[in-house]
Amino acid sequence: MTSRTALPGLRSPGVGFEQPFEMLDACHERIGRSLDLLARLCAHAHAHGADEAGRDAARDVLRYFDIAAPLHHGDEERHVFPPLLARAAAHPGDVAAAEVAALVARLQRDHIAMAAAWSQARVPLAAWAAGDLPAFEPGHLAAFDRFIALHADHLRREDAVIYPASRAMLSAEAVRAMGREMAGRRGVH
Repeated sequence: MTSRTALPGLRSPGVGFEQPFEMLDACHERIGRSLDLLARLCAHAHAHGADEAGRDAARDVLRYFDIAAPLHHGDEERHVFPPLLARAAAHPGDVAAAEVAALVARLQRDHIAMAAAWSQARVPLAAWAAGDLPAFEPGHLAAFDRFIALHADHLRREDAVIYPASRAMLSAEAVRAMGREMAGRRGVH
């Protein structure tokens, strides 16, 4: 990480709000890249100390998890999870729907745990980005590791089970409304 070009950045395939599930998929790609950048920053900090490339990387991670990730979780909480929970409630004997609803409940708990873990991880990361922290301490690294670990199974289950199940349930009009609401919450018209 000796130059700014060594950082992966936050580029993704260009999709618009008219394709909200593709946007959610692209967000998962950006989450993965941001988590990878955080892990690489820890290794870089150990090898090179506090430098501008490390501070830039920290700012990129902060920007993503302070702004985009909460919006992403909000998209899921508003549009992806509710129809799956409603289906389970409407069909109490449907074992598959009940299993999906149980997974949704777990993913909702994950969102709460991720927010709590981020609030702990972001403090040393913000200090690093500002140049106020010369080195990460073992407790900081443990907080970063916890935050990263929370995402692996979560993202996999959303991609493999939850998104396909929700896509299959939503009408074309519901998907269009989802995209419009997502755009509106981001100030895009």
